[in-house]
Amino acid sequence: MIKSMKTRKLVSNITVYTVLGLLSVIWLIPIVYLVITSFRGESGAWLDGYIIPRQWTMGNYTRLFTDTGLFNYPKWFLNTFVVAIFSCAISTIFVLFTSYTFSRLRFKIRRALMNVVLVLGMFPGFMSIIAVYHLVKLLGLDQSLVALVLVYSGGAGLSYYIMKGFFDTIPAALDESAYLDGCTKWQTFTKIIMPLSRPVITYTVLTSFIAPWVDFIVASVIMKDNYSNYTIALGLFRMLERENVHQWYTAFCAGAVLVSIPISVLFLIMQKNYVEGVTGGSVKG
Repeated sequence: MIKSMKTRKLVSNITVYTVLGLLSVIWLIPIVYLVITSFRGESGAWLDGYIIPRQWTMGNYTRLFTDTGLFNYPKWFLNTFVVAIFSCAISTIFVLFTSYTFSRLRFKIRRALMNVVLVLGMFPGFMSIIAVYHLVKLLGLDQSLVALVLVYSGGAGLSYYIMKGFFDTIPAALDESAYLDGCTKWQTFTKIIMPLSRPVITYTVLTSFIAPWVDFIVASVIMKDNYSNYTIALGLFRMLERENVHQWYTAFCAGAVLVSIPISVLFLIMQKNYVEGVTGGSVKG
């Protein structure tokens, strides 16, 4: 009987790992194709009869930074990086403050505000993008990087519920102990709550950085034809237009590979912080 149970468990594990392995291969196929194509020496988006390049070159990468007359990739990369950094910082602060307020403070309209914010957060952001554009234009900030930062971070507080749920799992007795030790609310928040909340803060930082980094819809509406303030998503899309795709497709693949580097680096750094947050503790003060 025991041997039969072990056999079934072994078969079940093999099945699970096989399915996960197949899914991993399917998931990796587009990425491998993108990387291989970025080193391809032949031009054109469609090649008949083969996938592996017949000529290998680094020219597609160097072209992005040298041939900037039509597509100024370095400028777009810098624009996107600046917007992502500021949006990430502002959004994380908004979410932290909003979540802590709803989790720890008690006031009359608290539940009503939570319900309103939760309902508003259910509507896709692009539904209001035209109205947002006219408001930004009224302020004289249209087609600017400042407008993108404001739009990306302005509604960040609507995503409070994940971090609030995490704050709710932290015992309120820790706050009370800190108050008895002479801590203020700010000291309790920074020295008790935040160190314990490092995993969810890591999640918030990652999502707040990735959102503007990969966004296309908001940037296309805000920027319109301001070519110098394009972001990476807009610029790479222009490389795939009919008149450009044949000459720039391999450079597009190279640009797409480079786009993934900051996100990967950030993830590796924040993953370490995530592990430390799970295994570490708060600082008494």
